[in-house]
Amino acid sequence: CNLTGWWENDLGSKMQVFNVDNDGTFSGEYHTSVSSAKKPIQPSPLIGSQHLDEDGQCTFGFTVNWKKFSDSTAVFVGECFKGDDGKEVLHTSWLLREKVDSEPEDWKATR
Repeated sequence: CNLTGWWENDLGSKMQVFNVDNDGTFSGEYHTSVSSAKKPIQPSPLIGSQHLDEDGQCTFGFTVNWKKFSDSTAVFVGECFKGDDGKEVLHTSWLLREKVDSEPEDWKATR
């Protein structure tokens, strides 16, 4: 699986991976289409790492810092699969951590 390039999810968010180094490290930008922030959405930097197996499938993870418009950070983990049509598809799970004002509010900070 080659993560380099543009990817789009079911909600219309887009991710661009610039280049994957020989050690699996990559960077890029995430263009989310969904946000609960009050400021206008802006492209956000991402940094990640992938593990490429001999069969071409890879697991990967990356962090997105929404610092340009939000006080939150998200982490994604996933795997790349080759579909029946030969196209590569990414399946991911994510966690989003929003800033809260105090420790007692910690319970509502992670989605």
